[in-house]
Parts: sequence; structure tokens; C-alpha cells
Amino acid sequence: MTKVARAVIGAAYGDEGKGRTIEWLAAQSPGGAVVVRSNGGAQAGHTVVRPDGIRHVFHHLGSGALVGAATHLSRFMVSHPMKLPEEVQRIAGLGGCIEVTADPRGLVTTPWDMMVNQAIEMARGDGRHGSCGLGFGETVARAEDFDSRLTVGDLAAPDLAEKLRAIRDEWLPARMAQAGFDPKLSGPLDHAGAPGLFAHFLEDCRRFLSLVTIRDDAALGQEHSVIFEGAQGLRLDRNYPEFPYLTRSNTGIANMAAIAREAGIEALEPIYVTRCYLTRHGRGPMPDERDIAAYFKVDDATNQPNPWQETLRFGLLDPQALAHDIRTDLAKAPASISVRPSLAVTCLDQAADGQLSWRVGAAVKKGGRDQFLAALADATGLAAELVFEVPVNVQHAAETCA
Repeated sequence: MTKVARAVIGAAYGDEGKGRTIEWLAAQSPGGAVVVRSNGGAQAGHTVVRPDGIRHVFHHLGSGALVGAATHLSRFMVSHPMKLPEEVQRIAGLGGCIEVTADPRGLVTTPWDMMVNQAIEMARGDGRHGSCGLGFGETVARAEDFDSRLTVGDLAAPDLAEKLRAIRDEWLPARMAQAGFDPKLSGPLDHAGAPGLFAHFLEDCRRFLSLVTIRDDAALGQEHSVIFEGAQGLRLDRNYPEFPYLTRSNTGIANMAAIAREAGIEALEPIYVTRCYLTRHGRGPMPDERDIAAYFKVDDATNQPNPWQETLRFGLLDPQALAHDIRTDLAKAPASISVRPSLAVTCLDQAADGQLSWRVGAAVKKGGRDQFLAALADATGLAAELVFEVPVNVQHAAETCA
């Protein structure tokens, strides 16, 4: 039985390199691993690049699937029946593991959540929040604010169609009224009542069930190796002081510890992942936002400009701010769970002149790799367990940022 589990947590605004970190950990588990999605939903985007150059951005499955790791969707993961099948098909075609289990308590996104999400974000105009438009926040709000939840377990219930009609015919008008929308609003909500949409989503739900085995989180304690995969980052946690530019999710150790306690896992080894510079994809405050072209040659094929999150933003990393956020997160772990944290640092190969740059107060400090890692260790008190800096096979703890 698993008594110690690894965990990967983004230490900033997401996009830190969690995907490659998960894949590396999964590849080091000779008996096979289960990667547990511990928060978020299909709006996650965790990139893995295989040695042959093929890349995949994981949205639903765990990022260890291409090296044979199974996926478990925990009760804190929001499932997306419209999105899972295409990712399963893609991973199967690449020879990856498509074994997926899901806790029946996990919430489920509907097309009406997506429609409302997109309509509200579009209506904000220049005041948009930077949503991905996939309905994650609306799904959580529907469950928490309207007591209108749809769960993985509900997808197998005989009254599924009745539950979906209630969401469409009761929750949707109430949510539109709350948002101040005209019921005849054109745009993303145009086809909300279309019979074809309802039938199509019912089929999506059936397909989802054909790909997923229902299994409680508690069963994770029986696995040989468990790796928790966090989505987004600590600075997007629902309790971080940057409302409303946050996600409705606990992005750090809290959910992982809750699952571990239920599964009888006694210790967590969280790895807090950071790039060697700061990024944010989406609206909201960002310390030290600046053009970093003079400091880093950024190579990022995943976070391209798009209508929802716009252009990736940059700044220099502040080790002291990083340390503060990690300490705040570690304080959320219960005393009953032993915690042994460390760091993973990505994108070190992108230093523009071979020298890394970071913030010390208002000043910019430059130094070599060892100096930079020492600055992180001094601030956080944590060692860099993984350093990703050159393009090599996934079996090694060094990989280029992609």
C-alpha cells in the first residue's frame, strides 16, 4: 500500500513546467504510477515533449500517460465529457496509457456552463478576467452558489436526462438573470435550448462513462506509486488575494492532503515547480511585468496568443516572493500528514547570455546557474530536486522548456 506520495504544484500563475515534471516522476516508477488530478479541469494545459519530438498538451489525462502512468480524476477534478474522448483517442494513438478512473463525487461540466462562461467573459469587454472559456468556474459556481451539481456518479444514474433538463431549464435562466443578460441574448447562448445539443451531450456522457471506471479516492492507498498533479499555480488559488483574477480551485497542497488522508497515505513529497522567470497567461495583477527579451530567449509553443487569455506576459522571478507563497501553501497541510517539500526549476536553457537574472528587491541580480539555484535555496529553504535545462531523454532530470 502507498504510504508516501509525490506531488507536483505550480508555484506561480501556472505554465511553470508541471507536465514535464510529472512525466519525469512517472518514468521513474518502474512498478507503474497513478497520476491523480487533484484540482482544476480541462482548462489545464500541461505540455510534454517526447524524445522523438512529438508533443502533447494534457488537458484531462494525467501528464504521465505517455510513459505508461494511469490517470485518476479525484473528487476535486471537474470532468468535461465533451473533451475527454478526443484526448483519450490522441494518447491511445501515441501508445500511451488510457486507463482512467474517477471518483463519483467529482463535478461535471455541461455545454451550458461553457456557454454562460463565454457569454459573461465576452460581455466584460476590456474588463475581462482571462477565462479559458471552458466552463470550469461556472461548473463550480453552479454547484456551490446554486446547489445545482452534476457529478461523475450522476452520469451513470437513471435520472441523468432529468438532471440535465433541470440545469438547462432552471439553472440556466437563473444564472442569466443573475448576470443581467436578456433571455433573447445572441452570441454564445444562441443554441442553449437546441434539442440537438441536449441529445449530443447525453451521448458525450455515455462515451465518458465508457472510458472511465468509477473508483473512490480512498482506493489510491492500494496503489504502488501515486503522483498528485496540481493544475494552475499558487497565485491563482481561489484564496489568493487577487480576486477576481483567480480560479475557483485550491491549487496547492490542500486538496492533495485531503485525498491522502482519505486514502491512508501518510506522507507527501511536494515539488513546487517554477520557471527561472515569471509568466502569466491571462488578466490580473502581475509583479514586475516587463519585456524580458534582454534576459531570456523564451521558447513556448503552448501559450500562444488567443482570444481568451490573450498574450503571455513576463517578469523576473523574485525568490523571496516565491518563498512566501510556498510557505503559505505548506501551512495548509494538516499535522497528520508528513510533508517533505522541494523545488523543480525549468527553462534554465533560455538565459539570453548564459547568465540568469532575478529580482532582489527592486534590483536585478545576474549570475550563473549555481548562483541562481543558491538564491532560490536561500530564500525558500528548499533544494532544487529537479533542474530542467537541456534537451535530453525523459529518463533524465533535464529537459528543454517547450
